[in-house]
Amino acid sequence: MAWKQTGQLSLADSLINAHKAIEELDELHDLINWQTIEHTLRHVHSSERGESAFHPVIMFKILLLQKLYNLSDPAMEKQLARDLLFRRFVGLSLTDNVPDHSTIWRYHKHLGELGLIEPLFNQINEQLAEQNIIIKAGSVSIIDASIVEAKNKRAKKGKHTNNTQDRQAAYVSKKDSTGTLKTTYGYKIHLNCDEDSFVKKIQTTPANVHDSQCFITLLTGDESAVYADSAYKSQAHDDYLAEH
Repeated sequence: MAWKQTGQLSLADSLINAHKAIEELDELHDLINWQTIEHTLRHVHSSERGESAFHPVIMFKILLLQKLYNLSDPAMEKQLARDLLFRRFVGLSLTDNVPDHSTIWRYHKHLGELGLIEPLFNQINEQLAEQNIIIKAGSVSIIDASIVEAKNKRAKKGKHTNNTQDRQAAYVSKKDSTGTLKTTYGYKIHLNCDEDSFVKKIQTTPANVHDSQCFITLLTGDESAVYADSAYKSQAHDDYLAEH
């Protein structure tokens, strides 16, 4: 069988600065004996007969990440396309194409028909249990906030006009994409979404409430990974995620 040539480091890979964020799955990867997995999967092809296919270990690593992060096939395809952490774990370089969702679905289905899915996952769990490691499946949360303008028409002094200003809202100043400081009167919508943009939790505050103030209350508690920008970064949040 012909396997696709993947994992060869490109110039783009060499230009990426090393960061612990893209190494978080390295320890898990190194705890697993992939040779035994490869031996079981050596004859399982992920493409139509005659076509070059992704290596079976790469495909199984993808299924393992799906299970750990509770991802659908389309969500897994998107995550592989944009996430350096996932690419590193499965063995794809920046210039490698990723399996599309139909390829992932087909491989999963094929392994199921061969009766290999549960035995392989059990094998992984047994290997980790021997090293006193327990892995827990969970979901991915993407935390973000956006500002929505509110009515801001005050009654003018000396004139009998209605004050339609929304008194629950507040002012906030923020630079736009051009670097210009813009002041807005309104609310801030805080969201927790999954990879398919499905809203899991939502919270509304006056616009002057800092994004980070709603971080913990937006979490669902079953996350295996949380994605958020630097506004949410703090030692307290790091400690909370480590404990939960």
